[in-house]
Amino acid sequence: MKTILLIEDNDDIRDNTAEILELTGYTVLTAENGKVGVEKALQTPPDLVICDIMMPVLDGYGVLHIFNKNPQLTGIPFIFLTAKTERTDFRKGMELGADDYLTKPFDESELLSAIEGRLNRFQHLRPDYDLQNDGLSQFLSDAKEIGNLASLSVDRKAHLVHKKQFIYTEGDEPTRLYFLVSGKVKTVRANADGKELITGFYNSGEFFGYLALLENVAYTDSAVALESSELIYIPNEDFKHLLLANKDVGQQFIKLLAGHVSEREEQLVGMAYNSLRRRVADALLRLHDQQAQGLIQLTRDDLAAVVGTATESLIRTLSEFKQDGLIEVSGSGIKVLQPETLRRARW
Repeated sequence: MKTILLIEDNDDIRDNTAEILELTGYTVLTAENGKVGVEKALQTPPDLVICDIMMPVLDGYGVLHIFNKNPQLTGIPFIFLTAKTERTDFRKGMELGADDYLTKPFDESELLSAIEGRLNRFQHLRPDYDLQNDGLSQFLSDAKEIGNLASLSVDRKAHLVHKKQFIYTEGDEPTRLYFLVSGKVKTVRANADGKELITGFYNSGEFFGYLALLENVAYTDSAVALESSELIYIPNEDFKHLLLANKDVGQQFIKLLAGHVSEREEQLVGMAYNSLRRRVADALLRLHDQQAQGLIQLTRDDLAAVVGTATESLIRTLSEFKQDGLIEVSGSGIKVLQPETLRRARW
């Protein structure tokens, strides 16, 4: 059952409107002025707010301003009520982020239609988006509309990054989220001796660089293009606004971003406790699953950096797998021929 907060200083309008909403099946919280309304919203965050503009103590514009600034309240659908019909009032309310506008007197059907329209818009985020086929643009468009993110100024122009070019380096302050339109990117971390450990691979349709943004810390690794790649940059402020403006939008975005976290944890645990043979097999199987064509195109140095071993040790283990007929080696490419057998052979 949805909860609606009704903020209205006129006793008759407030009581009559609350009765209509309760008969329709909504739970209704009422407040006689903006200050009381904000206090009630903080105690019990509503699913939608209906708020008069001209009120004593704190007017409707002030209420909406507080909602926009408070992380607990921002993104809640907001409908203004007013007896005024001037265009300037309408424009001011919408510029502040109001979702809709009803002019008093209004009839029951107008009110219920506006409420249902606002609440239904928040159900439009799909459970998944095909990020490899323009899903990013579709998600951001849906999020912008549903979350009423008027300030979302995502730069959707693709930027070309050449092979071996650094996208960001360890120690840099994060300024944006990256979306890989095409190409391949690796993230690497160097120890005190300058030896690299590859912490992740990213293919088209994936985000990267988000952990530093979420933690508000400098990058702990560097990102390098493995081949010429196209990237979309999403500014830091827009990224955070997108996450905070509406919990449904934020949760959906987090699901899109979370793919590599568990993988990195497994990689680190494996490097700490598994044998070299198993680590090489795990790396090959993981990369085999990520490659659409099934061909792993990595230099031996890069693959060794994924496993966390010397290049010579990697080559010896690859030779063993090749002799066993588990993989095929052609130049710098590796193809896993028997993934299930390799999975068993890694022990």
